[in-house]
Amino acid sequence: MKIKVNGKEQVFNQPSLSVAQLLNESRVENPQMVSVQLNGEFLDKSKIDATYLKDNDEVDFLYFMGGGSAKFLV
Repeated sequence: MKIKVNGKEQVFNQPSLSVAQLLNESRVENPQMVSVQLNGEFLDKSKIDATYLKDNDEVDFLYFMGGGSAKFLV
């Protein structure tokens, strides 16, 4: 499965992968502080465990900093 994570294409061999698993695999620091965009739409934190990714999905992990700016996580 190909997924674009923070603008970089990645290939995963798992038949299914949740957003929570992707956060873990990507070694995101402080995942409870991260906002997730899936295909351009913000994902509600309560749906992170139950949302599974599909081939060619685009996921962005964002920390929001003071002043409203966002920082992409790599």
